[in-house]
Amino acid sequence: MLRQPVSCWPAELLNKTVFPQSICLADSHTHTHTHIFKGKGSRCNASASSSGKKVTLSKCHEGLLKKKSTFPMKCFLIIGSDTHLCIDNKLSEGLEGDCIPSVTLTQPSIKLGEWSVGILLSAGCGRAGWLLREVQGAWLRQRRFWFVLTTDSLDYYSGPESDARRLGTLVLTSLCSVLWPDKHTYKQTGYWSLTVYGRKHCYRLFTKHYNEAVHWACAVQKVIDSKAPVETPTLLLIRDIEENKFNPEIVEHIYEHNPILRYTQSPLYAPLLPFPYGNMAGKGYTSIREEAVRLFNCLQQLELAREPVPLIQGILQTCLDLRPLRDELYCQLIKQTSVTNLRVQTQTQTQPNPQLRYWQLLTCMSCTFLPSCSILRYLRFHLKRVQSLSVDSEVESYASFIAQALEKTRGRECVPSWEEIQGLMGRQEILCTVHYPGPGCCQIPITSHTTANEVVRKMAERLGLQDSRNTFALFEQNSCWEKAIGGSTIIADVITRFENLSAKDPDSDCQCRLCFKLYCLLDTDNISTDSIEYLFLYEQCHEMVVRGQLPACEDDLLSLAALRLQCLLGDFSALSPYPPLEQLFPAEVVEARALLAPVDPPGCPSFPGGLLAGTLWGHKRRQEQDQRLRARLREEGAVVMSAILERWKALAGYSRRDSMAAYLTIARQWSGFGCTLYEVDFYIVSGFHYITVFNIDNNKKFS
Repeated sequence: MLRQPVSCWPAELLNKTVFPQSICLADSHTHTHTHIFKGKGSRCNASASSSGKKVTLSKCHEGLLKKKSTFPMKCFLIIGSDTHLCIDNKLSEGLEGDCIPSVTLTQPSIKLGEWSVGILLSAGCGRAGWLLREVQGAWLRQRRFWFVLTTDSLDYYSGPESDARRLGTLVLTSLCSVLWPDKHTYKQTGYWSLTVYGRKHCYRLFTKHYNEAVHWACAVQKVIDSKAPVETPTLLLIRDIEENKFNPEIVEHIYEHNPILRYTQSPLYAPLLPFPYGNMAGKGYTSIREEAVRLFNCLQQLELAREPVPLIQGILQTCLDLRPLRDELYCQLIKQTSVTNLRVQTQTQTQPNPQLRYWQLLTCMSCTFLPSCSILRYLRFHLKRVQSLSVDSEVESYASFIAQALEKTRGRECVPSWEEIQGLMGRQEILCTVHYPGPGCCQIPITSHTTANEVVRKMAERLGLQDSRNTFALFEQNSCWEKAIGGSTIIADVITRFENLSAKDPDSDCQCRLCFKLYCLLDTDNISTDSIEYLFLYEQCHEMVVRGQLPACEDDLLSLAALRLQCLLGDFSALSPYPPLEQLFPAEVVEARALLAPVDPPGCPSFPGGLLAGTLWGHKRRQEQDQRLRARLREEGAVVMSAILERWKALAGYSRRDSMAAYLTIARQWSGFGCTLYEVDFYIVSGFHYITVFNIDNNKKFS
């Protein structure tokens, strides 16, 4: 209950007509939790939960409510140090309604006579309560503080009392960030935590209740979102340049009087663009702001680096992992490659240009990532300005190359390879080796923007296949597998993947390569036997046989293997080094023959299943079985190879073309010949098994 009538309230509160902020009236003697209810007429009722009695506000308070229309926010009547009742501006209008949610006093109250006035800057964002904060001393420990959230800061006090001492303040701006509660911390500590990052401070707060942690995080984030975006000096200057780009005198004045826009050998202590405080980047990186400063340090190392390629790759990899840093790096490179009239006058052609390394990195960036629209406009203006002012022909060539690259670049999946970076540093194309069925290969010049479709078109023109009805594609291929490359894929990314795989396993025999092959067989009957397309058909048919994709009896498979040897090596010779069996005959058929024979030797006792499982004898027996199975595979392989060689001897006199024709004649006996088969993984959905096989054929229906 109210201890004093409203008429005893301080006159300085009741006589005010305009309040710059919402006010809270607090009775320092009572400790009741009170809610206000909307009532009829111009009077409103309040109930005190501790006593259950109702308090009727007097006519004097009605006058205060009528003046509420001049308040910018809600007015809060506080009873006690930690209890309150909320008076909404609609109370004096005689509307009925439910209980208005109470709002906690967010700052210690100011004494006015026997009453206290507390300030709440935003009724929607204000929040206060007890939280644990991680304090760093001799060791990390948690201490309990009274936290108060306002529209400008997050403060903490020794307690909720009106005379409590404020112990710290974290000023909230649009660059602050909130790390939300996560289960990992809760499992480790038993508390739900949220972390608020500011420019100078970081508050890591804890509470036992998940909902309370989420409410605090939402409230702090709401305050942060309400702040106007922070703009760095670089952003403001970029805007000034954009507005005055048609007035060269003003632009040059901006460059001459703002060193932040010009080349420097001094370190950078803050990013050129605004980044959130404490935004942890992940993947082993620190915060975005710290990584931005490190980027500039790496740029300055380029000037003296003997071998710049590893450093350039590292910088580009950082921008690939941390997308927000791409604009920052472009701004740093524009700064380090900028020129002024004074500098142009003092520079001669004989002096080495320390900015060439930056131009080389900017060239690599322009072929890898695009900046945002505003930074892209600034970059294009920078390139035109450099071309008009620079006396260095090489710098002008780099600027022209970058301007053209920006028109073609789209997002890359990988950073450029070592070879590509060396080509870009010299503004040259790189050669890409493309293999095709048989021992042949071609060297195709490509750029950082060349796609697989463009390479396929160049290969078809070089091999005379541009008029073929069949379609071709590029494949990633090694000795174990192959995969078709999408037509829009950038070939430079594929080459980078090959380089990365080789670096991880340099001793591996399964080196990847690009292969140009038939992709979809649409016409197999009208292929000339003299064309290279006929060779493609033969080679890919043999690949299908070896992989077991062409169903044939064992006798036909032996004949096909013999014809393959005749095509490769000519007539039989005992001294001819023929290829291994797995390159001639399906391995699955050999394994099936080996498994038909009993694995256990005659006379070996048969134990019940599971009797010796897990024992030393059982393990030894399994090893013996594996050894016997491998011996059976070797025996069956020798038998199959002997049969192939006998058939090879019978093919004496067959030419290479005759062998290929006979091979394809046997393969055409399969009704599905001419279809393009694609390997599709099976999957299980809701307990059912689905296996899908696709084939494409214009003339046949096969499944």
